[in-house]
Amino acid sequence: MRFTKMEGIGNDYVYVNGFEEHVEDPAAMAVKMSRQHFGCGADGLIMILPSEKADFCMQMYNNDGSYSEMCGNGIRCVAKYCHDRGLTDKTEFTIESGGQIKVMHLNLAPDGTTESVRVDMGVPELDGEKIPSTSAGCPVLHHPLTANGNAYEAVLVNMGNPHAVVFVEDPDTAPVTTDGPVMECDASFPRKANIEFVQIIDRTHARMRVWERGTGETLACGTGACAVAVACALTGRCERSCEVTLPGGKLQIEWNEQDNHVYMTGPAAFVYDGVWLQK
Repeated sequence: MRFTKMEGIGNDYVYVNGFEEHVEDPAAMAVKMSRQHFGCGADGLIMILPSEKADFCMQMYNNDGSYSEMCGNGIRCVAKYCHDRGLTDKTEFTIESGGQIKVMHLNLAPDGTTESVRVDMGVPELDGEKIPSTSAGCPVLHHPLTANGNAYEAVLVNMGNPHAVVFVEDPDTAPVTTDGPVMECDASFPRKANIEFVQIIDRTHARMRVWERGTGETLACGTGACAVAVACALTGRCERSCEVTLPGGKLQIEWNEQDNHVYMTGPAAFVYDGVWLQK
């Protein structure tokens, strides 16, 4: 089976062109291919497939085999793959993921390849029950969480998947790998949640680390960066347009006041092509 390794600011996935390849059990394949040392080493597997609703469909599986509705860094890589590998010649097209349709706008390099992608991530869901969570209200700005004796108040945002944003003094020293997995599986999140640990630098700049649902800590999370920008604006910490710095790089996020949509702009890169030989 042929595959391609791609990354968006360090959020790396194995991509399989479902127009040419068939994967019987993508969840199981995600576990096999994502393993360090024994596989490719990745945050998961993303299938690029036909869609009846959009130009393309993306199906994402975390490295533990669990399905995820949306991946902001992954969808930019899908857009780059579809354009640069000749599946479309359009620089604006749609991708379906988790039943939602996202609009891609590609920014091309001088050689005609995709340099960065601006994604219309849609309207953020702020209703606590639809996150989903046990907190009622819209928005939820003080969702209580505890982990290993530490107490937090989280801002809840769904950007195609559930996020809990907590503000800390310094993400570098925050207990991401110990408190993150506890909060991910908190009983107040029926579908679990991604946990963002965020520091405010100034009115247009935030720093974050993320514990991703079903994956663990990653170098970047696109939907997480969008959730952070929304949470910062909701709580008056940042403007509606800000730069979010993650361990793997930077994303520009805008929560547009006119249409209420969140727009994410960032790079996407090929790493290598390969052939998977294991059954």
